[in-house]
Amino acid sequence: MFLPIDNVPRDYAWGSTSAIAELRGLEPSGAPEAELWLGAHPGSPARILAPEAAGGARDLAEWITAAPGDAGLAGPRLPFLLKLLAAAEPLSLQAHPSLEQAAAGFARENAEGVPVDASHRNYKDAFHKPELVVALSETYSALCGFRAVQETRGLLAAIDDGSGPLAQLASSLGGGEEPDAEVLRRTVRDLLSGRIDGVVPALVGAADAALSDGTIDEDAAVVLGTISSLSDAYPGDPGVAVAFLLNRVTLRRGEALYLPAGNIHAYLEGLGVELMASSDNVLRGGLTPKHVDVDELLAVLDFEPLPVPLLWPEQVGPGVETFRPDVPDFELLRVDAALAASTPIVLPGPAIAVATGGSARLRAESGFDLATGAAVYIVPTGEPLHVEGDGEVFIATTHLDR
Repeated sequence: MFLPIDNVPRDYAWGSTSAIAELRGLEPSGAPEAELWLGAHPGSPARILAPEAAGGARDLAEWITAAPGDAGLAGPRLPFLLKLLAAAEPLSLQAHPSLEQAAAGFARENAEGVPVDASHRNYKDAFHKPELVVALSETYSALCGFRAVQETRGLLAAIDDGSGPLAQLASSLGGGEEPDAEVLRRTVRDLLSGRIDGVVPALVGAADAALSDGTIDEDAAVVLGTISSLSDAYPGDPGVAVAFLLNRVTLRRGEALYLPAGNIHAYLEGLGVELMASSDNVLRGGLTPKHVDVDELLAVLDFEPLPVPLLWPEQVGPGVETFRPDVPDFELLRVDAALAASTPIVLPGPAIAVATGGSARLRAESGFDLATGAAVYIVPTGEPLHVEGDGEVFIATTHLDR
């Protein structure tokens, strides 16, 4: 069964004014269009374009709640949320809890009587929110996870004059005797709690001076340039200094990041397809005017340094590859319709497909034509899905019910 869906982009201030509209073949409104949600999350459930095929339901949340079996689900919840995301400015530094942390935090704040819509509430639901993003723009930049402390010490030494706040930052980073995770926990606490006074302007001043001198290598220049630009957007925000501790990555089109529970990250600029577990639990760590709960963030963060968390696809067959993370909530298939006609796609659960270029025809027991920017909810019928045409299609699905 194919059920066409659509939605109105979310107008967060960091969003691009043109990228999502251009992908969908629409005239830009001139306002920011940050995210197009394609799912059943109550914050912005996708509109059903053929309600008569869904028992009169107007959106996916209404339909799935009323008739989960008809939607191909064992219960009244779609476990994933697919998005088109277009960042023209940095998002907040953030991390997401594990399933156990989310359940405990949600129950705790309920018991404390914190309203679900309170601005200082951390847990809006009892679910985790791992996520992956695949770049659609030629480049897509992000901060993601902590780099090795030794690398950060080296970068700081290259710009530090040995006095003032940067000397305090160097002291917090230690001399190499402690495990990196302990060092990073202490340093993030010190930065977000204001224990190193004046560190952001000192760090930005040193970064700008080093960039002007031209004495640092290309990779260091990218990191320091990011720190300078973040300070322009969020002057004095301690998240600028936290960003100095993180991996800085630029994806090329088609490359993906996977961000599990506890990974601190911020998307900086670019257009991508984002897929996540359906949740609204966000612990922020700066670069935002919103609530930052330092203690809860420290409890959630994974402080073990990691390489850039790239997620490489597995080849399903000609023209079809899948990004499969380590959670059953979701996986993402990328289909090159010009090559994929002979490749059967066996969906493990209900799915949502969106065309990100060209056009395609989806076939199972029936057929459905998908134009660029259009989306469709798919209820598996037992027949393999085939995709034909000349377009690029992303298909989100789930193993959770299985």
